Amino acid sequence: MTKDKRRKFTAEFKAQIVLEVISGAKSFTEACRQYQVSEQTLSRWKQEFVEHAAVVFESTTQQVQENERVAELERMIGKPTVELEIAKKASSIWHSLQNSSESLR
Repeated sequence: MTKDKRRKFTAEFKAQIVLEVISGAKSFTEACRQYQVSEQTLSRWKQEFVEHAAVVFESTTQQVQENERVAELERMIGKPTVELEIAKKASSIWHSLQNSSESLR
């Protein structure tokens, strides 16, 4: 049985390194050496980062639309819920008034 000796990196870690290289804070080789990552791996991360950069802006628009839809659905659910609570309270008051008027007879 062999153990998987591959290291696993978080998305935040990958983004940090790629941003350091893209911004010029570190050279490509310097980043590879400092973080002990192969040039091939960092090159692949950088390529993926650049290819998916547009998703950041798309998700913001999509997220706003989803939030608006959730708010609309909550309003739709909330109104009948409030109406039901009012009806329950009115029914409770009505029954207590009926019971008190019957006891007065």
